[in-house]
Amino acid sequence: MNKILVTGGAGFLGSHLCTRLIERGDDVLCVDNFFTGSKRNVAHLIGNPRFELMRHDVTFPLYVEVDRIFNLACPASPIHYQHDPVQTTKTSVHGAINMLGLAKRVKARILQASTSEVYGDPEIHPQQESYWGRVNPIGIRSCYDEGKRCAETLFFDYLRQHNLQIKVMRIFNTYGPRMHPNDGRVVSNFIVQALRGEDITIYGDGRQTRSFCYVDDLIEGMLRLMDSPPELTGPINVGNPGEFTMLELAEKVLSLTTSRSKLVFRPLPQDDPKQRQPNIDLARSKLGWEPKVSLEDGLKETVAYFRKLLAE
Repeated sequence: MNKILVTGGAGFLGSHLCTRLIERGDDVLCVDNFFTGSKRNVAHLIGNPRFELMRHDVTFPLYVEVDRIFNLACPASPIHYQHDPVQTTKTSVHGAINMLGLAKRVKARILQASTSEVYGDPEIHPQQESYWGRVNPIGIRSCYDEGKRCAETLFFDYLRQHNLQIKVMRIFNTYGPRMHPNDGRVVSNFIVQALRGEDITIYGDGRQTRSFCYVDDLIEGMLRLMDSPPELTGPINVGNPGEFTMLELAEKVLSLTTSRSKLVFRPLPQDDPKQRQPNIDLARSKLGWEPKVSLEDGLKETVAYFRKLLAE
């Protein structure tokens, strides 16, 4: 049994991770400042003797005794991270410094939840870990993209300078129950609009592509990376290599919700990537991991979640 710290633990991914860790018998300290996370996401764990919830902002140091750290704290949707871009950068950079300092002090293994956004608007397709990316350092998305890139830099500098046990995971688009209904991400946007009978908003011509990984698959990949041998540091892509256009996604959502919503088209936001698809050869070979849940099956679970949420 490990004592495990999950920062951002009341968020979408963090809450699913906390649940899996508790189920396998670990003690979990869930830390969140509730900017985008919600107590509702971990309500089912409160009262469990192996679960502890703490309100804390990772931009300030934390003094606890733990064996492992999953650093997931950071708003991850454009609406939320652009709301306070300075704080977003601080969360990625100061948060990484504080969690790495904690890991160094208590000799804990630490995993960084990085992102496919480190690749920016990529010139190669699909994206593999050796690609350095094409990121605008002064755009409206830069607070998130460059913050996460700097966090990766810090992780590898702590590895080289202090011999810390690090893991860096680059997360591609993930969806599922407990997504924030107003996070502006395409899956939640489309489902909420369809269930409310509102127009479905498509940015650009709808031919830009994304890959969508169901949350259960993603968490399995995260656990396998954390439990892998120390020499496997990453960065390692975890996501679903299946590629879909925005129009294809909209059609699937309309079909599953039996909605009569119309499609409306808006201009593409600045620096919005045209293509995003992971090369997961490394995850397959080193972790024995690949996604199992189809987009259809994952969307059914997600639609059911939002249907219940909106009804309440």
